[in-house]
Amino acid sequence: MASMTIAQLQTHVFPDKMKNIETLRPLIRKAKNSGADLVCLPEMFNCPYETPNFPVYAEKAGGPVWQALSDLAKEFGIYFSAGSVPECDQDGHVFNTAYVFDRRGKQIARHRKVHLFDIDVKGGQYFKESDTLTPGDSATVFDTEFGKIGLCICFDIRFPEIFRRMVLEGADIVLVPAAFNMTTGPAHWELTFRARALDNQIFVFGTSPARDLSASYQAFGHSIAVSPWGRILNQMDEHEGMQITTIDLDEITSVREQLPLLKTRMENL
Repeated sequence: MASMTIAQLQTHVFPDKMKNIETLRPLIRKAKNSGADLVCLPEMFNCPYETPNFPVYAEKAGGPVWQALSDLAKEFGIYFSAGSVPECDQDGHVFNTAYVFDRRGKQIARHRKVHLFDIDVKGGQYFKESDTLTPGDSATVFDTEFGKIGLCICFDIRFPEIFRRMVLEGADIVLVPAAFNMTTGPAHWELTFRARALDNQIFVFGTSPARDLSASYQAFGHSIAVSPWGRILNQMDEHEGMQITTIDLDEITSVREQLPLLKTRMENL
């Protein structure tokens, strides 16, 4: 059996940028001691989720936050999908960016959120990331000793095209740091993660911040792991914590042999 163990940390988001990183070490140590090969963090794990905060918290790649995350991956010898953070470039653009580091602390992936979260639900959530963020422009797939893994951020999951692009580029697992809210979470969280896993016959992991009732934007929580059959393997509640899921990568081949969706799809419709 080709297995992989993935830990998801559903963390509280503190206003102090570096305090969010300082709290990670004992959690990652616990994950490592539990056999985790890969540790995942939530979307905007070090920045309260408000549009004015993004430019204030933003750093260039290689800055203090990036370096601290790289150091943690190296210290514990893990693959580290380090949630997402505000990133700025030399021209002053700000992105919602997810980094991944390998066991030596080398950055092996960077995904800039492609689909910005601009919604206005009647009687529900209003949010407009584009007030301060710039969208990315590419799908992201990276290599590991376990095979290819895809990476996207929250609202990206609502667009099946980016998932299919990652799968066609070889991704068997997709990691999604995400922060659905109390309008969209109860309605669509499970449904969307199960649909993307089922459509593409892959493992999908969604990692959310814990819910903070004092925050202006309240995350749904419920970090989730879904199989290629669309089955929920693991799901948290809204509180801080960690869940660890061991997956059998051979299940992907088995499911695709039984239900050959990708093989029989019509590409030119």
